[in-house]
Amino acid sequence: MRLPYAPSTADNQTLEVQDIYARIAARRLPRPLIPLDLTLLHAPPVADGYNSFVGALRTKTVIDAGLLELSISRVAILNQAVYEWNIHAPLALKAGIKPAELNEVQKLPSYAELSNVEDVWKAWQETCLDVRQRAVVAYTDEMTQNVAVKDETFKLLRDVEFSDREILELTTTIAGYNCVSRILVSLDVGENNGKEMKSVESMVN
Repeated sequence: MRLPYAPSTADNQTLEVQDIYARIAARRLPRPLIPLDLTLLHAPPVADGYNSFVGALRTKTVIDAGLLELSISRVAILNQAVYEWNIHAPLALKAGIKPAELNEVQKLPSYAELSNVEDVWKAWQETCLDVRQRAVVAYTDEMTQNVAVKDETFKLLRDVEFSDREILELTTTIAGYNCVSRILVSLDVGENNGKEMKSVESMVN
C-alpha cells in the first residue's frame, strides 16, 4: 500500500466523520472495514460518497446478480486488479455463475480486439458463455478498454432483452468498478500488485 491505512475506528474524530465511519461499517456488517475502506477514509466525504454509490450498485439493482459479478470480475481481469478479482470472482460463483463460465471470463481475449485479431474471433466463437453473458462481457470489454462502445456491441444488450434500467445498472456497475480497480492498483490497496490472481479451481475446492 502506497499510503498508510486510515484508523479503523473514528476515535477522537468529529461527529460528522464518526457518522461516516458508522455508515460504512453498517454496510460491511458482519465484516470489519476492509483495506479499501481504510484507504478511502483518508478523505471521509469521498469514502461516504463511494459507500453510498457502491452500496446502491450492490443492494438496490434489479439486474441478475450473477451478470453484475461477471462484469465486475471481467473489469478486474482487464485492469489486472488482483484485489478486485479475488473478492468478486467468488461472489460470481455464489451468484450462480458456473466455474467454466468464470474461467472464460478470466481467459477469454478482449472483445475490444475482435475486429483485428483472428484468434480473438475464434475464441469468442467457441466460448461456453451463453448469449446474455457474452453480451455483458463484450460490453464490459469495450467500456473498459475503449470507453466508446460500438452500436453493434450495444445492440447485443438489446438483442437479449435487457431493459433500460438493467442497461443503466450494468453501465454504472462497469464504470464504478473501473473506478475502484484504478484506486486499488494505483495505490496497491491490499498489497496485491504483482501477485497471481486466485484460480477458479481454488475457489471451488
